[in-house]
Amino acid sequence: MKKFNTIGPCIHRKHYMADLGKQLGYVRALVEDGAYFTINRARQYGKTTVLAALAKSMAADYWIISLDFQKFSQACFENERRFCQSFAAEFCDEVSRISREGGERPKALERLLSVDHKSDINLRELFHLLLAFCKESPKPAILMVDEADSAANNQVFLDFLAQLRNSYLDRELKDKAAFQSVILAGLYDIRNIKRKVRSDQEHKWNSPWNIAVDFDVDMSLSEDGIASMLQEYEADRHTGMDIQQMAKLLYSYTYGYPFLVSRLCKLMDEKVPGDAWAKEGFQQAVQLVLGEKNPLFDSLAGKLSEYPELEKMLCSLLFTGKDIVYNPDEPSIDMAAMFGFIKRQDGNAVIANRIFETRLYNRYLSTSEMQSQSLYKASLQDKGQFIVRSHLNMRRILERFVEHFQDLYSDSNEAFLEEEGRKYFLLYLKPILNGSGNYYIESRTRGLRRTDVIIDYHGEQYIIELKIWCGEEYHNRGQQQLIGYLDDYQKNKGYMVSFNFNKKKQAGVFERVIGGKTLIEAVV
Repeated sequence: MKKFNTIGPCIHRKHYMADLGKQLGYVRALVEDGAYFTINRARQYGKTTVLAALAKSMAADYWIISLDFQKFSQACFENERRFCQSFAAEFCDEVSRISREGGERPKALERLLSVDHKSDINLRELFHLLLAFCKESPKPAILMVDEADSAANNQVFLDFLAQLRNSYLDRELKDKAAFQSVILAGLYDIRNIKRKVRSDQEHKWNSPWNIAVDFDVDMSLSEDGIASMLQEYEADRHTGMDIQQMAKLLYSYTYGYPFLVSRLCKLMDEKVPGDAWAKEGFQQAVQLVLGEKNPLFDSLAGKLSEYPELEKMLCSLLFTGKDIVYNPDEPSIDMAAMFGFIKRQDGNAVIANRIFETRLYNRYLSTSEMQSQSLYKASLQDKGQFIVRSHLNMRRILERFVEHFQDLYSDSNEAFLEEEGRKYFLLYLKPILNGSGNYYIESRTRGLRRTDVIIDYHGEQYIIELKIWCGEEYHNRGQQQLIGYLDDYQKNKGYMVSFNFNKKKQAGVFERVIGGKTLIEAVV
């Protein structure tokens, strides 16, 4: 019986997985065009799965030599000789494996096998043998290197890239034998690696991989792709799930991030009791994934600790509601996109998906500094009065939030309300929802000086608009926007929290009925 897989590459005969036909078709077109390129995506984004599926799909037409630089120890990059010996050994092992499966063994392989015994081998000689192999190969040869960037800071690797570049140029300009295609997969875009080309004080640099073509294929899973995977699962398990609804939920929370889709499915399949594939079961899976340690979250947390400027930018993006223009020349933006934290939407940087967003909120709101705040402690004390028969009393939450906020921060200035107001409301929510519900920010409204918070609690949704007071006209327009938003979610009741700078404002909680919708507004 197949399973959902979150460890290593997905294999179709063993695992439920989305159809990769579109992605493979794009990559194959690049290969057939003779392109050299890099597949650089965030951790656990399906790079290895795509490479494995590509190798299988093209094996009849090409010699595909698939290597993994993670198999190379640090000592393998110690100097040029050790690298050449290690590379030749792995290359020959892969060619021998292909030969055993029915491929003709090129004569140049014997000369490559002798590299291990040569004490003076260098990259130029290694490439002479590799290109001889390409010339003698019965089918065009493709070199695929997974985790190529694991050696990115090593000069030997940069020199290796330069040799690949030279062989590509000789193929194009002098019609010499070379690899049909070279594919390097990793987290970092290897085209951005610079190699010093002069040793004097001018410090001139160039890229040894500037011959690579753009790799623009969308490797995220589409809603239809997720549905096709669920259809196969449903044919085996007969759960009675609403496949389209579940595919939509999975996509809306993950935006097709392959690991997150598979992880949520695996949790519903193996960990969630009862009607796991209904909406409430899905919410339980979301709670489980938000509370667990896994390799993806560990990697992201490591990057935040390693790059303080990245963490600062993400905090601003999460809590202020201000637009941050997506500028790839800005280091923190480029870094956040490369690691998978953000994506580009309407020219701005937004958090990549709801799971990452909530995980980041939880990270920042769970620090000892934040949880020592009086507002957080007040919420812990109040928690028991907000939940009635597994339903949230949202009006009571707003009433108590206004009381505490007024007591603690009524003398705060405009800058505090604008920068910190959202943060403190979410901090107040955290202990109330902890373990039983979650929230996320609706990105469609970010940057309009208002932020919509969607709370999921035991299968129910609550829509809360957080906004900065900008006058009566803007306020009325915001109410109409919220009503339209309630229509989208098929809700008759919505909530507002207005952070008002006017010292003469009337703080409190007020209820209005507009256009057949009930709006409950808290003013602080």
